Amino acid sequence: MSRLRRMPRQRQPARPVRRRSYDQFCAIARALDSVGDRWTLLIVRELLAGPRRYTDLHADLPGVSTDVLASRLKDMEHGGLAVRRRLPPPAAAAVYELTGRGRGLLPVLAALAGWGAPELAERRPTDAVRPHWFALPLLRAFDGLAHSGVVEVRLDEGEFHLRTDADPAGGEVYGYGPAERPDACLVLATDVAVALARGGRTLAETLRDDGAQVLGDGPLAAELRGDAPSRR
Repeated sequence: MSRLRRMPRQRQPARPVRRRSYDQFCAIARALDSVGDRWTLLIVRELLAGPRRYTDLHADLPGVSTDVLASRLKDMEHGGLAVRRRLPPPAAAAVYELTGRGRGLLPVLAALAGWGAPELAERRPTDAVRPHWFALPLLRAFDGLAHSGVVEVRLDEGEFHLRTDADPAGGEVYGYGPAERPDACLVLATDVAVALARGGRTLAETLRDDGAQVLGDGPLAAELRGDAPSRR
């Protein structure tokens, strides 16, 4: 038996992974180099509501594998769209959140939501749904208001809340579940929310004809009900 000691195998340095690129000197191509992969923009949609844990992201992105989600989050970190940080005790959990550049994708997603809203004419049997997925399509229904604030939206599937003065650089655009202190509450059926998101109905028409309600006593609630003049 040989008495020679086996020398430890030296680890080879990891090769940097080169992301696929369109290799075109074009702003659109450069943007798609960063966010054109499947699932990336939907992860941004989730993070527009604020920091989220990996497990929460996975739960609200039905259909994505754990490997793909981890890979996309890593790409978003490397691309400067998101950061990973640990919350202080007692939470002590790692969360992902958007950077300023990542939040700058709000107008892009809002435009996509408006463009894609007509495709919501029929819900397929395989379609998952989360209440907060209506936040971006509904944002344009609140354009031009004289008063700003937080609107809690109550649907058949649950609640979410959004800011009527959403600013890409201002942090959270919408949030999950009820708001702590909403300025107004909008109560409507999901099919009515779909019609409103598709642009087929105005908010005033929805409140007048479709059984929707606005609850609250403040100026924003009054304006949404049509009790106060707006800048329209």
